[in-house]
Amino acid sequence: MSTRNSQASKTAARERIRAERERQKKKDRMRRQLVVAVSVVGVLAVAGGIGFAVMKANEPTGWEAAKEAPQVAPAHTQGKDHTEILIGDPKATQTLEVFEDVRCPACAAFEQSSGTALLKDIKDGRYKVRYTMYSFIDGMQGGEGSKNALSALGAALNVSPEAFLKYKTALYSSKFHPDEREDLYAKDSELLKVAAEVPELKNNKAFETAVKKGTYDRWTMDMTALFGRKGVKGTPTFMHGDKKLVMDQIPQRQMTQAQYNQLALAGFKKMIDKEFGPAKGTGASQGSGGGKGIREGEKDPTGGH
Repeated sequence: MSTRNSQASKTAARERIRAERERQKKKDRMRRQLVVAVSVVGVLAVAGGIGFAVMKANEPTGWEAAKEAPQVAPAHTQGKDHTEILIGDPKATQTLEVFEDVRCPACAAFEQSSGTALLKDIKDGRYKVRYTMYSFIDGMQGGEGSKNALSALGAALNVSPEAFLKYKTALYSSKFHPDEREDLYAKDSELLKVAAEVPELKNNKAFETAVKKGTYDRWTMDMTALFGRKGVKGTPTFMHGDKKLVMDQIPQRQMTQAQYNQLALAGFKKMIDKEFGPAKGTGASQGSGGGKGIREGEKDPTGGH
């Protein structure tokens, strides 16, 4: 082999080696770029997942979420936000306003002693009653029984005003009403157990579905947002127009439950007679005392909700 051929062979070999090295370098660069790209995508995916998780974690849940949900109002409600529960004879010229909280022990005591008398006055057309239901005990004691029970009352009101009144009576009854520190009404199962006492609600599938799904949760939040309306921040409270009605204090002495109920009922009747005049059939005209209440479809005279 000549020297020239040998040199040419060496040169060609070196070129092949250099070309192979360049190809390998390109492969390595592409591999590194691909690894970086995949890593970036992975980081972005993780970051996106974390961001989504944080966003979901910050989304309101439960009753806070109910504030943002579309409102479904029960039938038999009135007012711009459907927060007026006005029950009674449309011909009744005056309205008694009753403020209650389902978990309230004082409300339960009133309902157990005087609730029947109130319902009789409604039936007799002595006055209509506007109910404003609060849930402040949930905030004071913790829990959600007041709100959950009010949502169930909304489902009962959707059935009929009569079902609403009967269900409210059952919820406040000595048989079912829990200690305010026990958040029993936060359980749908407990609310449905009480509802089984009401003929209109027993085995009523539409009612049961509304309770379990929380159909009236947003309406409940709108109702409880009225807390402080007319300056009322305690329950039970009774208003006639813009006048707060007051019952005589029950003497602080040892007595049986029956004796307490008798005194409480007498105090309620005295308060109502003083404001609205003696009951029907007692020889005096209805509504002779106090100012006018809210008439059917009339704006609240105090300018409140």
